[in-house]
Amino acid sequence: MAFWLMKTEPDVFSWDDLVARGDAGEEWDGVRNYQARNNMRAMEVGEKAFFYHSRSEKAVVGICEVIAAAHPDSTTDDTRWECVDVRALDPLPKSVTLETCKADPRLADMVLVNNTRLSVQPVTEAEWQVICELGGL
Repeated sequence: MAFWLMKTEPDVFSWDDLVARGDAGEEWDGVRNYQARNNMRAMEVGEKAFFYHSRSEKAVVGICEVIAAAHPDSTTDDTRWECVDVRALDPLPKSVTLETCKADPRLADMVLVNNTRLSVQPVTEAEWQVICELGGL
């Protein structure tokens, strides 16, 4: 089982928006980066991802779960773009900021620390544990 991090601008789609969708979840649409798309293609139902608010907050705020494997993105007719569906699982008791991640030597190799622009990225199991610890889980 793999772990992931999915970034969103909270003024466009936030953690609270995903929570409001309930068990039906939401399509992670609108991604137009090949590497991020390929990461979604690699996702399997049941895998978990950190939900990351980009822009102003720059913090991991919750954990979501993949509930539908990669499928055509409904926001475009361009067949190159696919997405997965996710649902909210748990908020982090304490948000984990990008600044905190960069300051923790255990996360020095994390994609988030080294490629802050990639919107869908893998997370190692060790990194997952560190973020959960820092977030109060």
